[in-house]
Amino acid sequence: MSHGASDEVWKRDEVDSPCVKVCVIHSESGLCMGCFRTTGEIAEWPTMEPETRKTLMTELPERERFIVTRRKKRRHF
Repeated sequence: MSHGASDEVWKRDEVDSPCVKVCVIHSESGLCMGCFRTTGEIAEWPTMEPETRKTLMTELPERERFIVTRRKKRRHF
């Protein structure tokens, strides 16, 4: 038995979850501050179709920019 077996056996065609285990919901947007998904999207992820996951993944960077921009505008007194 070879101990240098290929990892190809474990590869799947699924879209990896964007979760980074920082689960804090932004109060104004309703988005998770870690992965930028809504709570509904997080809950639906396991049963979501691969194409829907791919589409969602392309939207996350824009959501991140929205939250970062909003946080920078906030004034701290």
